[in-house]
Amino acid sequence: MKRLFIAAFMSLIFCFSVSFISFGKECRDIRSSVLRLHILANSDSDEDQALKLRVRDKILKESESIFSDSSDLADAMDSANDNLSYLEKTAKDEIAAQGYDYDVSVRLEETYFTTRTYGNITLPAGNYTALRVVIGSGEGHNWWCVMFPQICISPSTNGAKLDDVLNEDQLAIVEGEGYEYRFKILEYLERLFG
Repeated sequence: MKRLFIAAFMSLIFCFSVSFISFGKECRDIRSSVLRLHILANSDSDEDQALKLRVRDKILKESESIFSDSSDLADAMDSANDNLSYLEKTAKDEIAAQGYDYDVSVRLEETYFTTRTYGNITLPAGNYTALRVVIGSGEGHNWWCVMFPQICISPSTNGAKLDDVLNEDQLAIVEGEGYEYRFKILEYLERLFG
């Protein structure tokens, strides 16, 4: 009886492990398919937080055409790299138009994001490539979304949509309900095992 219990327990552990290995691979593939936008405000003052949102609106408006021809993350990163100085100038112009003289930097970098829900889409925690906009000292609360595929850019644009970039299994993960606990377990396991 004891051997049967141990065998059943080991089978359960094995099935759990295989399931999470597969789930973890799909989550890594999701993270390597999207470009996030990450904007950091100068501070947490009401004025700096309002400025962050104005810069966000301007960047999103100007980005509609930048990513419209991108079909995958590599294309989106090329487009972003080609337009970094333009996006930085756009942010600087908006900051100046609002009466501030903060410096701003716009760059592509790897950034860690927690599990995040955007409407009916939930993205797993992990490192993503991000278009990072740092206003002033960048010590205030941040704002983030997904620039590619176009989740936070107007859906009326002609750019890639989520179902153009993710496969059926990945779509089921980000659009499915009940995955949040699996994201949290995966997040814990990834932190534990690096």
